[in-house]
Amino acid sequence: MKKWLSHIEPTILSMAGLRLLSGLIEFSAAIVMLLLNDVKKALAINAILATIGPVIFLLTMTLGLIYMADELSFQKLFFIASGVGLILIGLYR
Repeated sequence: MKKWLSHIEPTILSMAGLRLLSGLIEFSAAIVMLLLNDVKKALAINAILATIGPVIFLLTMTLGLIYMADELSFQKLFFIASGVGLILIGLYR
């Protein structure tokens, strides 16, 4: 197992780890909603998840862009950042 992990790029490992963490949080929240069996509490949990999702998205994008920053032109980085910004605007408006 150790040999397999040593061949994976550390940035990819970090990005995948963040996504696994996000999935674990989502799954745990679903279990808690089922256990609480209350709509008001489920909505509160869902509101918390609505903030966690974009944060994980931004962190994974940031890690990827930091890794690729030297390979991309400033114009391409600007377009990627603009796209991420538009996604966030679409989520919150």
